Amino acid sequence: MISVLQRCHNAKVTIDNQIIGKIGKGLVSFLGIQKNDDKKKADILIEKTLNLRIFNDSNQKMNLCIKDVNASILGVSQFTLCADTKKGRRPSFLNAANPEDANILYQYFINCLKNHGFQVESGTFGATMDVQLINNGPATFILNS
Repeated sequence: MISVLQRCHNAKVTIDNQIIGKIGKGLVSFLGIQKNDDKKKADILIEKTLNLRIFNDSNQKMNLCIKDVNASILGVSQFTLCADTKKGRRPSFLNAANPEDANILYQYFINCLKNHGFQVESGTFGATMDVQLINNGPATFILNS
């Protein structure tokens, strides 16, 4: 399981010009689910997402986690993170989980974040979405379970 976290001032995801998820200050988590990923691997990414100290303190040092700054999370499924680009010019997606299994883990990821008391918005699994965000920093982190 792969998550690309981007610290943001705000973000939103739209489908057919309809906003389906929108947050202010917080994190956007692009989530790629691979074959053999399971709830244990999701739990690792959830804990890392909630506890990674990537927000600035009063001294402009990254010492605070999302819990400390009372921010929101936008979770977006993105199977292209599972692409293998080692050979040729066309990415291979053989490492991506099948859609049914991936959707179950994606929903689990989103629900667990909500159960920790955060405002969590999400995209729609499998949909073509437009994601807009203003990256704060810029600060982008790649997490891999």
